[in-house]
Amino acid sequence: MHIAWLGKKSPFCGNVTYSREITNSLLDRGNRVSFLHFAQEESMQENWPDCPEVFLPFIYKSQVYTIPTPNSSKILTRSLEQLQPDLVHASLTLSTLDFRLPEICSELNLPLVATFHPAFDSKLRNLKSSTQFLAYQLYAPFLAHYDRVIVFSKMQRDLLVKLGVPVKKLAVIPNGVDVQKYAPGFSHFKSEVNAERLFVYQGRISTEKNVEALLRAWKHSEMHGNSKLVIVGDGPLTASLKPLYGEEYNIIWLGFVADERRRIEILQAADVFILPSLVEGLSLSLLEAMSCGVACLATDAGADGEVLEDGAGVVLSTQGVTTQLKTLLPLFRDHPELTSLLGQKARLRVLDRYTLSRNITRLEKLYVDVLRSRHVQLSRGYRH
Repeated sequence: MHIAWLGKKSPFCGNVTYSREITNSLLDRGNRVSFLHFAQEESMQENWPDCPEVFLPFIYKSQVYTIPTPNSSKILTRSLEQLQPDLVHASLTLSTLDFRLPEICSELNLPLVATFHPAFDSKLRNLKSSTQFLAYQLYAPFLAHYDRVIVFSKMQRDLLVKLGVPVKKLAVIPNGVDVQKYAPGFSHFKSEVNAERLFVYQGRISTEKNVEALLRAWKHSEMHGNSKLVIVGDGPLTASLKPLYGEEYNIIWLGFVADERRRIEILQAADVFILPSLVEGLSLSLLEAMSCGVACLATDAGADGEVLEDGAGVVLSTQGVTTQLKTLLPLFRDHPELTSLLGQKARLRVLDRYTLSRNITRLEKLYVDVLRSRHVQLSRGYRH
């Protein structure tokens, strides 16, 4: 099968990781992939699949959204005409091109699948979640024109159904983890940072991730001794937060860690992984930590509460994160048997629901179903 994949390669974000992992896996299973993305011509990044690329011009690109040039849709149309794929799969980049895709693919008679994964909090408990909800309201009428829309959780599916997307158009296929690569194992990282108990946050340092709530809780909990908090990631709030919460509070700022093997070493050394987000989709960082057997604390934003439900981790409310963590951090510091048990449960949850291999199988089946449905539609049209 030949899939034309429209996604992101930069700047680094969850969409980038999702596109890389899925396209690599599709190629490993013998499919052909052509990768279309907003970029200038650039050298191949590490760990990216070796497949044909199409560069789409843009005016502005960030982790959150992309502004295409006026002629980007023409370049996309021409490229799809030349490639002649069996199917187009768009990991939606929050650009105006997303809204043109159904029309373009309809003109070319190409089946169109989307993955829609903006962060959300269905309970709308804060301004940031309200802003994200507007994105769902904006996209819903257009998603109805895709052949199929992949979402990461039942909660996300139910939200889109309420906004008018037909339920038959939606398929729940969550993020998946390579459980052979992300697995419990020995790591030297604890000795490198001289930590007896290691707590880790990995993600963007931005408002929606609510990292300051974690930092305040850590500071006021007086996590003394050899307990260390490692912050993996970068973002717009790094410059303002780092000077206030530094090494004097046993907080280590590593910045963005590009090397995947190094990120795995950090997770394998961790006792506790903390994700205090105000909004989420389904956090791949959370799943990676769980797969490495780390005890996890995360808010119930997006689908993360669904991931940790029934004892696979500790679920926090997005309201009062600092207060909740001030109670929980000392508890997890002083009771290693608790973190060990939760780490085992987290690993089992990933093996049960979130393996990359199983989810790729489900994706390939969805492709076949979409192509079969399109063939039936064309046959009926021909008879009439």
